[in-house]
Amino acid sequence: MKILYKQIYLLLMQSSILVGGQAVIEGVMMRVPGAYATAVRLSDHTIKYKRYKFHSLIERKKSYNKYFLRGMIHLYESMKIGYATLDWSSKIAEGSNYKEPNKILDWVMTSISLIFALSLFVFSPLWITSHFFEDIINRPMYFNILSGLFRILIFLIYLILISQLKDIKRLFQYHGAEHKTVYNFESGLDLNVNNAHTFSTKHPRCGTSFIFIIMLVTIITYAILDSIALLFIDDLNYYYRMIFHILCLPLVSGVGYEVLKFLALKQKNIICRLLSKPGLWLQHITTKEPSDEQLEISIYALKKAFGKELDQYSGKQFTAEAIG
Repeated sequence: MKILYKQIYLLLMQSSILVGGQAVIEGVMMRVPGAYATAVRLSDHTIKYKRYKFHSLIERKKSYNKYFLRGMIHLYESMKIGYATLDWSSKIAEGSNYKEPNKILDWVMTSISLIFALSLFVFSPLWITSHFFEDIINRPMYFNILSGLFRILIFLIYLILISQLKDIKRLFQYHGAEHKTVYNFESGLDLNVNNAHTFSTKHPRCGTSFIFIIMLVTIITYAILDSIALLFIDDLNYYYRMIFHILCLPLVSGVGYEVLKFLALKQKNIICRLLSKPGLWLQHITTKEPSDEQLEISIYALKKAFGKELDQYSGKQFTAEAIG
């Protein structure tokens, strides 16, 4: 009976809170309800940080907090914050005085990055499948399974290649530090380096898992969408499919967000755990064991993000409810 009471007590004591982050150049960005902060270690070993107040459009307008739509908004906001913090960290780590980015240059660089990502992970798999497997071009399920497998293969090769770079290895260590710090916070234990070290570098809500889930979701979603498209056109060739898939990408990302969120909340279910496994396996590449100094930076960023509000969360256990 005492065991039952204890389990009920622990369940009642758990709350939900959005805490996540991102590895940046020589530092970590941490996002909490209402704000995010980025901390970077300089060459003289001092720490510099920048904090911003931030409330998602989903929080400000309830009409946007709808299934699938919120995933699209979350992805856009995460990319916007992620690029800005990465840009700031690179300039700070290099020792230059930071200036707000030129809007035109910022738009150009963002566009180039987006085109590169689309070319590598969307256009290439579609072209390979369309060019070498013409007999299944109008068979949506077979086509999307094959192109999906090519997409995953390209993604794995890309991750393995960049993981060999020295700077990327350090970035992946900070990624591991971010995960350990989030686990430390969610556990209710005191936020410190020793406690953080005891946790895993693999987290089910990681952006790596999100990307992999998106790749799996695209296979089924695009198969359905392609079947609908074939009701209106006779031949779904490479160019039609390329345009159609890009236009539907926000919808696919919204579906992927809901799937990942569901899996993260249902980790006690064996099926959900199995579906989360591929994303966790990928983190063997994208996360590395951090040093004490890297964990210190991550914890510092989280504390700065919370500010004075950290005290009201200290000592409590939390179950995360969104992508970290």
